[in-house]
Amino acid sequence: MREGQPLILAMDTATACSSVSLTSGSRRDGKVLASLNFSGNVTHSRRLLTTIDLIMKKAEVDWDTIAGVCVSLGPGSFTGLRIGMATAKGIAVAAGKPLLGVSTLDGLASKCTTSKLICATLDARKKEVYSAFYRYDVQTGSKRVSDLTVTSPEELAAVIDESVVMIGDGVTAYRELFQELLGDRLILVSAQLHEPASSSLGLIARELLDVGDVLDVAKATPVYVRRSDAELNLLKKKLTTFE
Repeated sequence: MREGQPLILAMDTATACSSVSLTSGSRRDGKVLASLNFSGNVTHSRRLLTTIDLIMKKAEVDWDTIAGVCVSLGPGSFTGLRIGMATAKGIAVAAGKPLLGVSTLDGLASKCTTSKLICATLDARKKEVYSAFYRYDVQTGSKRVSDLTVTSPEELAAVIDESVVMIGDGVTAYRELFQELLGDRLILVSAQLHEPASSSLGLIARELLDVGDVLDVAKATPVYVRRSDAELNLLKKKLTTFE
């Protein structure tokens, strides 16, 4: 067991990347003790628990050192978010730790320290992107200044009338289109920053824990932003029944 500040165990399964980390402190004074990211075709359900076990063993951390369990709330992959939430809930209950939730987009935006407008994006498929806008403050870090939305890239670009730093795989999926629509207003970050990182979530989660902003394990659900295909098909079936 490591001595020192209690840690946050954070996981992000909003995209094809499984990310697990151990962090201490907040965005202002924190550090990342350990972090593992895996991308590929292996499902989160097959690697998430083993990744958590591996990272805790390699970091020589036991459950007494963990102050809270953080999970990405979304938006993102419906299946990935459900797996992440179910796993985080199970661990929080079994270990007797508070459950914390941070938006995937909030985590992405927290990587940017700029006076420019920040736009965090994720590829939502179906020719759409999830997005939210942020402003950075040196005292508090990035702060969300818009709702979480799902729109076409064209609709997103249409509301941007100033220089903007864009981050996330929504940008990489539609890079050429955003470059065409935004021109000199578009500022891109380094390629490695576009991938969600659980370490960013963990540092934000510590701030939430400090003010008691924890999730109710029984009621916590991911933030999907839009309905899943299964829900839409069920709704369509019900509407057809009533015709």
